[in-house]
Amino acid sequence: MDRKIPDFAGTWKMKSSENFEELLKALGVNVMLRKIAVAAASKPSVEITQDGETLSIKTSTSVRTTHVTFTVGQEFNEATVDGHPCTSFPRWETDSKISCEQTLQKGEGPKTSWTREITNDGELILVRFIPAIMCYPYNSYTRVFDHILSSNSLFPAFFGRP
Repeated sequence: MDRKIPDFAGTWKMKSSENFEELLKALGVNVMLRKIAVAAASKPSVEITQDGETLSIKTSTSVRTTHVTFTVGQEFNEATVDGHPCTSFPRWETDSKISCEQTLQKGEGPKTSWTREITNDGELILVRFIPAIMCYPYNSYTRVFDHILSSNSLFPAFFGRP
């Protein structure tokens, strides 16, 4: 039986964010850069396109834009949240959650990983893991497109009304 692949596609708006500065501190990012990064990351624009198990994720802040494309089950190259090149291996942890282990390509640093999950409520949850810290930074997002379609005044014909 084929698995039903969750729909990660859409433009996502951050709903909440916790412990991002603690993550940067654990990675050794200096205090000035941490403050800039936390301020910039407070309202990112996240656009995800998806073709089956291949996802393309573009995250834009006022400071930088990152873009990564990967297929679940295949290694790919990306950068850790603090910019170090790494090799990542995404896999399905559950039917709605992708888990990804990151291995630095050069040098030493803490082991990192992330998960992306679509909840039953349709939220996207991004959690970053570093075993060196006990509070795991996470962001939750709502799909912008869902907010537009839920506004009955914008598309009355779409909702079966003239």
